[in-house]
Amino acid sequence: MDLDLHVLVVAPTGRDATLIADLLTKEGIDCSVCSSSKVALDRVAGSGALVIAEEVFTPSNISAWGQKIATQSSWSDYPLIVLTVAGAVDPNSQKKMLFREPLGNVVLLERPIRPETLVSTVQASLRSRRRQYLIRDHLAQRRLTEEALLRSEKLAVVGRLAASIAHEINNPLESVTNLLYLIGTSSNLDEAKIYAATATDELARVSEIAIHTLKFFRQLSKPTSVYLTELVDSALVLYQARLVSARVTVQKDFRACPPITAMAGELRQVIVNMVGNALDAMRGGGTLNIRIDRGREYSNGSRTGLRLTIADSGSGISPEIKSRLFEPFVSSKADTGTGLGLWVSSEIIRKHGGTIRFKSSSLLRAKGTVFSIFLPAEPQFHAHDSTAVTEQTTILSKTAVH
Repeated sequence: MDLDLHVLVVAPTGRDATLIADLLTKEGIDCSVCSSSKVALDRVAGSGALVIAEEVFTPSNISAWGQKIATQSSWSDYPLIVLTVAGAVDPNSQKKMLFREPLGNVVLLERPIRPETLVSTVQASLRSRRRQYLIRDHLAQRRLTEEALLRSEKLAVVGRLAASIAHEINNPLESVTNLLYLIGTSSNLDEAKIYAATATDELARVSEIAIHTLKFFRQLSKPTSVYLTELVDSALVLYQARLVSARVTVQKDFRACPPITAMAGELRQVIVNMVGNALDAMRGGGTLNIRIDRGREYSNGSRTGLRLTIADSGSGISPEIKSRLFEPFVSSKADTGTGLGLWVSSEIIRKHGGTIRFKSSSLLRAKGTVFSIFLPAEPQFHAHDSTAVTEQTTILSKTAVH
């Protein structure tokens, strides 16, 4: 028995329900009789279609059905076959039509119904439902693929940060080793205390790097109140060694910076990716400008939030890939990039209800790239992820994605 294509029958008048069920069963269609609208409403999850008599509907239960139908996933269009009473179009029939409006995908069959008409209508509804399930399964597979890509990019970020973090930790540890040697060979107590204080400062630096590294990998599963300034500073700490060795000057312009509601770990990943890309573009040195200020969404001026601008004086983005920059596997780094960083970043920003734009020039006189990220102060986090491929619903099969 295929529960996904199970048909419910609600027809309390006489033996209608039994006759309909017997007819459908004879044609190889799995079905069951429900004694009332409420019973059908409770059993509708996972079914393929509903055959229901018009007289079953009342203002209260049609409202309940309307709410159930309204919470369907984007892939779902649950079929209802309503058995009506024959008659001419009149004000009463038009009133019934308006009454049925909340039910969505409705097919009307006038009684008395020819058996072959009813069977054909049910079979057509189930074929439509099968196609909907195919879309559901495709979206579920797409979701799994995107999750795998997200994990892949996270591992790539770890790899990119590993060398920088190792270098950051190695420098102060070398200093501590030298200072301990000087303390051991010093005959002056005051001098030894100075060496010890310096060693303490260097170890504090190691501790700071470790703390910021853990912040990157320990992500809370719920949105919290976060300060963008702290996320930017945390990312810069992880890249400090690369910034120095690449001779890149950082200019910060933090203006009005109130907290926003966000997934701190995800936004930190975006900023780390953006700063890393900027560094890759400035191999011969340059300037990295980071500004945070209040702002409004360009396409909807009524939405307020914060705007994060990251600008570099690097080589710029090739015109050939500008239109596809936020697509998966599109990279300006030839064989050294995964092509997933900006795609993941754009999906994270979209999940937060924000937008990301960029301008870039590779002209000799004006090279560089500017990314502008708008984040609303109070984003609406939906049940689906930013990729918008899964939604919760009350009219789903039991194997649907939740």
